[in-house]
Amino acid sequence: MEKKKKELTLKKRPSVFLSILPLIVLVIMLTFTIRSFGSDSLEGASQITLLSVSALCVLIGMVFLHVPWASFEKAITKNVASVASALTILLFIGALSGAWMVSGVVPTLISYGIQLIHPDIFLASACVICALVSLMTGSSWTTIATIGIALMGIGRAQGFSDGWIAGAIISGAYFGDKISPLSETTVLASGSMGVPLFRHIRYMLITTIPSLTIALILFTIGGILCTTNDSQNIMSFTAALEQRFHITPWLLAVPVLTGVMIARRWPPLITLFLSTLTAIIFGLIFQTDVFRDIDPSLFKAAMKSVYGSTSVADDIPVLTELVSTRGMAGMMDTIWLIICAMCFGGAMSAGGMVGGITRLFVHLVKGRTTMVASTACTGMMMNLAVADQYLCILLTGNMFKDIYDRQGYERCLLSRTTEDAVTVTSVLVPWNTCGMTQATVLGVATFTYLPYCFFNILSPLMSIFIASIGYKIVRHKPDLSTDNNNTPS
Repeated sequence: MEKKKKELTLKKRPSVFLSILPLIVLVIMLTFTIRSFGSDSLEGASQITLLSVSALCVLIGMVFLHVPWASFEKAITKNVASVASALTILLFIGALSGAWMVSGVVPTLISYGIQLIHPDIFLASACVICALVSLMTGSSWTTIATIGIALMGIGRAQGFSDGWIAGAIISGAYFGDKISPLSETTVLASGSMGVPLFRHIRYMLITTIPSLTIALILFTIGGILCTTNDSQNIMSFTAALEQRFHITPWLLAVPVLTGVMIARRWPPLITLFLSTLTAIIFGLIFQTDVFRDIDPSLFKAAMKSVYGSTSVADDIPVLTELVSTRGMAGMMDTIWLIICAMCFGGAMSAGGMVGGITRLFVHLVKGRTTMVASTACTGMMMNLAVADQYLCILLTGNMFKDIYDRQGYERCLLSRTTEDAVTVTSVLVPWNTCGMTQATVLGVATFTYLPYCFFNILSPLMSIFIASIGYKIVRHKPDLSTDNNNTPS
């Protein structure tokens, strides 16, 4: 019996060194992989890297911690199963992006957007537009896959670099996702920590509004300082777009109908499917010539635009690149990468390395500021290790609940810090489900847009800063009881 207890303890409490060793090896291997393969690393090299480090976790767990293989197998299977819905949604996003492009929906949005949004305020406008759409829909993924793609086209036509455009889109989309009552992450963070939803949202505004304000100032400055195309080039681009596609306000009915379905909270898969189907129908009506360029058979052309790669040749290279699509097939490398990332996260969890990383930060808690900083750092480390924001929110909250209770701080401080650190930074990790998805959808590498995601970078820093000055932070008498299951009043 004593031997079993000892083995159980070892399984749950690996040393800090053993816990962070897989992360160190992962960062080193990914650095060499990305430098060697560049943007082609997603085609298989990054996946092999994740599986190799997963094997290292299993080796450490079985040899040094006596964790049986069955535990790793169970954890990995559970992790992969947890993202099955997300993988299906990702396939439908690929179908949607292809259908919206070929049917002329995105070209129409780009054409009107170029004429309405002045280049000097484009970046700030893109951020605000995505913030509003994401706030109303509660989904950063849907926002980026729809209006985000159109804004990428507008920004490229105006001459902005991909990093600036994607940074503005992602900053806005994750602002709305973070504070929307319709957002799954917002509901998960508040519900799992016993904080009323709207109290959680109001408390987040204290850190979220300043972060977005600073981000908008930076995007405004960037929009003014960046060198953009002159009006003649923009007019030439617009003319070429209108010559290649039938630009008509009728095509705006597709995003409007999609917005209605989202507002009525229809299931994502149903919304994406119906939006794709509607786009194809409108495309067959208004873009017959484009479909015939893809394939003489309209049926085959419609199918190809949904599942495969399509390209509409034009004299302007930027336009040709912009309207080329990859459909469902373009998502397969990302899906493969997500599955490998889930294997890595499952191996880390089963080996007890996740808990070891947490203890590294928990020991640093000596006051309010260090407690919040430790929570934020742990959340970001979870994004690196587990590679899924939903799991990271749950793990971070569960790790720090008792600490906040014993210190006498309200759970809303924990829920806010978790969202500031986990929800918005998940998109900055190349092998995280969010980072992989948005990089694929926007066609911009994670490390390319990362420096320009000002809101995402500022959020955890703002959370720590607000904690350091103690603004609106209430502390009750520390709870020293052994029962830590009740939420503080």
